Amino acid sequence: MDIEATSLPEVIKITPARFGDNRGYFSELYREDLFGARINDVHFVQDNQSLSWQLGTVRGLHFQHPPFGQGKLVRVVTGAIFDVAVDIRIDSPTFGQWAGAHLSADNGAQLWIPEGFAHGFMTLQPNTIINYKVTASYSALHEGGILWNDPDIGIDWPFTQQQVQISSRDSMQPRLHETFVRPLTEVGVDS
Repeated sequence: MDIEATSLPEVIKITPARFGDNRGYFSELYREDLFGARINDVHFVQDNQSLSWQLGTVRGLHFQHPPFGQGKLVRVVTGAIFDVAVDIRIDSPTFGQWAGAHLSADNGAQLWIPEGFAHGFMTLQPNTIINYKVTASYSALHEGGILWNDPDIGIDWPFTQQQVQISSRDSMQPRLHETFVRPLTEVGVDS
């Protein structure tokens, strides 16, 4: 298993080993003891799967407020995505920064996104299926979102706004500064 930190040290790209022959391959995708010892000691409570039919489909940026904040372990079953995490921890020195990774069925890579980060992705192939484990159950009362193309975050998405497929809900999400307000002393303004 190859473990690689992204530009946000808590967001980890994991590429499980594949053992192949003329029949195909075998890969151990997740092992609780190894994940806990090498990445994060968490307990997953739910598995989710989504299918996106069209190239350039955007889902996100989504998160859940405490006490239902979710850590996510994301992988692609079929197709490919550009997967993104945004730090939404107000007291973090990397607040508002993002990290991204290309995940595909071909490369087998996964992305660990801990609680305190918003998550979103853009499909790089049609008929893409992703699967992700989460550390807290879904709660509609605690869900939140940030605009996928918020210029204050500046995510370098592979496709432009004119090329994407997005739900009306995700296209209307608030910007980061409308969702999370940092105290003035933290952003360099004297009180």
